[in-house]
Amino acid sequence: MDKNLVQELKWRGMIHDMMPGTEEQLTKEVTTAYVGIDPTADSLHIGHLVSIMLLKHLQTAGHKPLAVVGGATGMIGDPSFKAQERKLLTSDEINHNVACIRKQLEKFLDFDNPVNGAEILNNYDWMKDYLFLDFIRDVGKHITVNYMMTKDSVKKRMETGISFTEFSYQLLQGYDFLTLYRTKGCKLQMGGSDQWGNITTGTELIRRMEGGEAFALTCPLITKADGTKFGKTEGGNVWLDPAKTSPYKFYQFWLNCSDVDTAKYIRIFTMLSEEEIAELERQHAEAPERRILQRALAKDITCRVHSEKDYEMAVAASELLFGKGTTEQLNALDRDTILSVFEGVPQFTVQRSQLAEGASLIDLAAEVGMFASKGEIRRELKQNSISVNKAKVGEDCRLSTSDVLTCGSILVQKGKKNYFLLNVVD
Repeated sequence: MDKNLVQELKWRGMIHDMMPGTEEQLTKEVTTAYVGIDPTADSLHIGHLVSIMLLKHLQTAGHKPLAVVGGATGMIGDPSFKAQERKLLTSDEINHNVACIRKQLEKFLDFDNPVNGAEILNNYDWMKDYLFLDFIRDVGKHITVNYMMTKDSVKKRMETGISFTEFSYQLLQGYDFLTLYRTKGCKLQMGGSDQWGNITTGTELIRRMEGGEAFALTCPLITKADGTKFGKTEGGNVWLDPAKTSPYKFYQFWLNCSDVDTAKYIRIFTMLSEEEIAELERQHAEAPERRILQRALAKDITCRVHSEKDYEMAVAASELLFGKGTTEQLNALDRDTILSVFEGVPQFTVQRSQLAEGASLIDLAAEVGMFASKGEIRRELKQNSISVNKAKVGEDCRLSTSDVLTCGSILVQKGKKNYFLLNVVD
């Protein structure tokens, strides 16, 4: 093994609980381990990244990672620490979600390494033909109801009620571990601390049915210093799919983390070394206003999830929004980024033909309703507070087709914070 995985995860703050013997297993031989992902959406969100980074570190340490997408268990829903039962998905919905998730995982894990290449598996493949009567006879008899009732994830739902469907979830997840132990030699399951009960049901099945030894390792559930839920914004989840969360918004999420949270996140969500992080923290402490730690975190994770080009576009877009930047930088942004950056700003439509021979900004702004009157915009122009595409303009400003940006719009700005988008249509 290239390095001690447990020690690596410890300094990163990524171990919540671990079964005895886990570290010894990981140091004595190449170990196959898995993380389960329920395909409840057609994209992963940043809450999934913790488990994925566990697999990333596992593979970097020389072990073999398995990502098990729960095509079968996703039809049921995990009750762990949830207030109510999930909406059940159809087979077609799950198959679509699995295909999308598969592509995202490939950005993190090496699937081509001949020694410890990652694999993506779908538990529907080994559950689809398993008859209910056979399952409860072969598997169910080995785990008592009393044992299942001791799990915190079940006990917390007893007051509000838990269906048999959800109650059986830990047995199905335990069978996944048993199947992977039998077919892939998998001896370790990893996940969030809320999965401890489900994971140890699997180790118990392996012990009782195979006489084998398997292990469990969980990481803490990620929280924010202010007590709010990690990975949530006013707009909902922060997704890895750029169609759901733009690279610009993704970058901004990490850039705007508090110092306390960033010190934790940079250890969990990047592959930066202990020495590199210590140096960044030293620089950050000298000039906190430069947000060196946040910028390093946002760069690393945006490049990994999206691309270096998306990261550079997000940086340029951030500078433009907060008063810096140039016409050239603005012209380099695509339509999706422009709309993401200037979401919520007033937008107006103008015909391209109106710009063919040049149109007075004063006349055009008044016509579309950008300003209350021509008098108002004249006053603003006299005070030198109007910019077009980040360049200051005067009272004689005329807009033409050459002012239309690559994205198909013209950006008008009043002062430092008031923006208007003129969307040019044919």
